[in-house]
Amino acid sequence: MDPGTTLMGYGLIHVKDKKMSMIQMGVIQLSKFEEHSDKLKRIFERTLELIDNYKPDEFAVEAPFYGKNVQSMLKLGRAQGVSMAAALYRNIPIMEYSPRKIKQSITGNGNASKEQVAAMLQSLLKFEEMPKNLDATDGLAAAVCHYFQGGGESKKKKYASWKSFVNGNPKKAS
Repeated sequence: MDPGTTLMGYGLIHVKDKKMSMIQMGVIQLSKFEEHSDKLKRIFERTLELIDNYKPDEFAVEAPFYGKNVQSMLKLGRAQGVSMAAALYRNIPIMEYSPRKIKQSITGNGNASKEQVAAMLQSLLKFEEMPKNLDATDGLAAAVCHYFQGGGESKKKKYASWKSFVNGNPKKAS
């Protein structure tokens, strides 16, 4: 999942016998909602819908990066939190990766552009058409990064409940 308050990217992959394939990628459109609370509700509903339809074993999310605009950071953090809440509601473990870690994992360059990440994903997963919105490939990149980082074997930043998340992130919870 790639959190956003206008567009939220998502991607689902399937791994069998160490072979990765894409199931789906897309965006959750949020621009039609004026109220931030309505956007958050939509994020929760659509994330739950994706979880219920595809039954993922794990949930990888891009961590908001530090920016100069505090209001934007707060809104992005809320969007990320609501998507995480949906995963936790269905008892799905969460893994969080920095944008730099995701780019590094996919392209070998932590400063890669969205276009470079998308092109590498297209090469790895052999999808025909590039999505209209690269937020979709950003969401897919979080899933692929998680697989490259060891998938289910990774114990780093893995939470099965709010309590474990709060305990593992005391500074974020205070």
